[in-house]
Amino acid sequence: MTDRTRFEQLLDEIDRTPWGPAEQALTAEAVALAQELGDEQLEYQARMRQTASANMGGLTDVMLNSFAWCLAHHDADPQRFPLDIDNGAADLMWQFKWMAATLRASPAFSSEQIAAVLDDMEEHYRRAGIGLSGVLTARFEDAWASGRLDEAERLRARLETTPRDDYSHCDACGRSQAAGFFAVTDRDERAIGLVEEMLDGGFSCGEEPEHALSRVLLPYLRSGRLDDARAAHLRSYRLAKDNPDNLGIIANNIVFAAVTGNEARALSLVERHLPWLAHDPLNVDGHFAVLSAIALALDRVAAVGHGDAAVRGADAPALEPFFGSRDGEWTASDLASAAFAAAERIGAQFDARDGSDWHARRLAGMRTLAAQRWDVPVRSDAFAVEAPSSDPQDADGWYDRAVALASYGSERDALAAAARVGDLPDAARRARLLGLRIGAHASLEDWTEAEALLPARGQALRDAGWHEQADLEARRGLALYGRADVGDHAGLEQEWADSAGLPAWSRGDIALTLAALRLRGDDPAGAAELTEHAAVCFAEAGEPRLVVASSMLRAMACTALGEIGQAHDLLESLLDDDDLNPGQRARLLEVRARLHGGAGRLEQGAADADAAVGILTQLGATAALADVQILAGALWEDAGVPDRAVPRYRAGIRLIDGRGADPSGAQFRLGRAMLAAGHAAEAAELLADVLQREEQSGASAASRAMTATVLARALALAEEYGQAMGAYGYAAGLHAEADEPAERALVLTEQAKILARFGENSDARDLLEQAAELVRHTDAVGAIVEVLHNLGQAYGGDRDERAFALFDEVAALAVEHEADWLIADVTDSRGRALVEFDRIDEAVAALLTAADGFADAGDAASAGGSELFAARTLTDAGRLDDAVALYRSVLDRAAGMPAMRQVAALELGDVLEKLGRTGDAAEVRALLDE
Repeated sequence: MTDRTRFEQLLDEIDRTPWGPAEQALTAEAVALAQELGDEQLEYQARMRQTASANMGGLTDVMLNSFAWCLAHHDADPQRFPLDIDNGAADLMWQFKWMAATLRASPAFSSEQIAAVLDDMEEHYRRAGIGLSGVLTARFEDAWASGRLDEAERLRARLETTPRDDYSHCDACGRSQAAGFFAVTDRDERAIGLVEEMLDGGFSCGEEPEHALSRVLLPYLRSGRLDDARAAHLRSYRLAKDNPDNLGIIANNIVFAAVTGNEARALSLVERHLPWLAHDPLNVDGHFAVLSAIALALDRVAAVGHGDAAVRGADAPALEPFFGSRDGEWTASDLASAAFAAAERIGAQFDARDGSDWHARRLAGMRTLAAQRWDVPVRSDAFAVEAPSSDPQDADGWYDRAVALASYGSERDALAAAARVGDLPDAARRARLLGLRIGAHASLEDWTEAEALLPARGQALRDAGWHEQADLEARRGLALYGRADVGDHAGLEQEWADSAGLPAWSRGDIALTLAALRLRGDDPAGAAELTEHAAVCFAEAGEPRLVVASSMLRAMACTALGEIGQAHDLLESLLDDDDLNPGQRARLLEVRARLHGGAGRLEQGAADADAAVGILTQLGATAALADVQILAGALWEDAGVPDRAVPRYRAGIRLIDGRGADPSGAQFRLGRAMLAAGHAAEAAELLADVLQREEQSGASAASRAMTATVLARALALAEEYGQAMGAYGYAAGLHAEADEPAERALVLTEQAKILARFGENSDARDLLEQAAELVRHTDAVGAIVEVLHNLGQAYGGDRDERAFALFDEVAALAVEHEADWLIADVTDSRGRALVEFDRIDEAVAALLTAADGFADAGDAASAGGSELFAARTLTDAGRLDDAVALYRSVLDRAAGMPAMRQVAALELGDVLEKLGRTGDAAEVRALLDE
């Protein structure tokens, strides 16, 4: 491949690659290659693209240098270096619009320099014969940014009467800019009107609608439109959160979170976007906006009692120019003060350059805003609820806690508690504590630490008079603590065979260790037998804690054997024991929760998991708590109570994150639960983050496809249909990569539903036909039914006879699998399709059959829906008398459904009126007032 061929290939890749780091790298490579070739015309092609790329990515220094190079070459030879290279934003006069704003954003550039750029821009526009809309826009932005608001208003008014041209702001950007100006000049209704006009028209651009939405957050709040403000925030932030050039948008969203009672979310946004401060050193006005927002947000965090919360990432060296150096983490209170100081310093530099007090006024407005609050809950973040401290007050208390934590199986927590015990004068307790520590290290497979404690353990055993146990441990060492090296298992088996002369406690120790090894080695029957021996031995030795441990292991062995009922009975019996230590009770509750879950007793299992969480919280078992919180969340989610699942998942995620582990799996669950709880926009934000991390970590295509599918569902429910289509398309590709045809077919079906929603019936049908071809080669009955049923409905809507064969196929599968509700549903679909063919009698018969089927399946709403459609069909066919009877039947069915009852009463009244039965019509319409 020649260098010129490679260059052309690079340009093609650049033009096909979305804005971002990958595209920036390609652009830089193209510039460098053109320079190597010594061809300035090729370099011009690359640099024109680079200017646009750098503008979109917030690489201001690159943008300024690239633009200056291109402008100089164009001025020197306009023929060789034309204004427009026919490549989108790679138009020199369009790029000129960015220059004054870019210089304005840094106090390093003087007002004279900015004015010179604006004059130069106007001269170039006039020389090129271009209208002055773009120049007026740039002058308006300059006046506004420096606080010359009266001048800005005059320029804005001129813009409204200036003819638009190819260099005017697009429909989205123009409305967004004007809305922002109206918002800062106290014209909230006009700001909101422009943005809603923009949204209704479907106008979008590089950073729109996210910028416009962020600009009307405060106007929405001030106007009392809190739900609209919340929706705008969630959409704006989701669209803006991945581009470091969006500092202003992020600042507006941080402010929203801070003043709406979402202080935990505000802190989370601050932590996430702090690194962006160091992204573009020339976007100083963006720094000012974000620093002001950070100061406000962290002041609010402190005001609600979390001023000592650590702000993760604030101590990064790259942020020292803003906050200064610091030993240790920044707290919210301290960083708020540092952010305000940095904003004041930057603002003073701008105001000194501009000869105004505009930045000082902006900062004063932010301080005033800190005292205001609107209640707009966003459920994606919350501060952890701290459990009351119950730390033991003496060595005995710490000893008991260590034993409880070890009994549960929280090894790290047990070791931490054991370290607080100190010296124990009683040899027996000292031996037990050393055994606990060795066992914890062994469970963590930290064999070196475990072995180092064996001599002290042996001496403590002898000091306590337990010489036989000391001799046993001297012979078998860490084999008695679960090590499975060569010879360990066999040695223990021999000890058990020769154990008749050993004390009961030692015999129980051998039996319990062997039982655990057998269970691990897939011999649950052998394990169960040994646990019974261990329990007898420990009972003889007067060790009730170890009797319980033996019984717990037997319950696990029973579970492995499939003897679930016996395992459950055993757990019930153990939980009736009032002498259990807290750790044992928590473990038993957790195991029973899992058994309940496996048996479908989901709410009982969730209650047990919650009880275990409460105990572990009191024990300070932070290392173990995350898994049980996630278990509780999963059980509540599966029980169909997602509102209870969400806070439990959140609590688990905080703990997972706190120990430096990957929270993606738990966050996926949280996003799914939030979606089920009706928080679609928040779920979409979270799931997009999960998908991004999965992509970065190289997760399997199947895993990413699952995340992308749930993300797409969340986007669709949030009415972000364009993004939903994209996410479904991405998921379909991943399912193809993972060789999952049924799953891919279902995703295509979801895409088809969105297309059909917007009247794109032909494209929807094409997708469904692809899906049907994919799914027919699988044995995924559920997917086959879903796809064929939807394709049948699409054919029916198009008066395509193929619909009925598909309905027959779905009905046959429903009968085969005794799916009564599905039989009713496909019968309803058949009836609606028959209406399209004007086969009215058959249609009504099918719809009424479907209604009866739905009713028998316990779905009164669907039954009423089928019957209502049948009544409407008869009405449309002019068979009003027949329709009356059906409408009255719907009224009977809808006794507990006010909305359906009102619709039926309204329509029946109209039918009776047409029949001349005005008295009956009035009587029916009276139902509307009930």
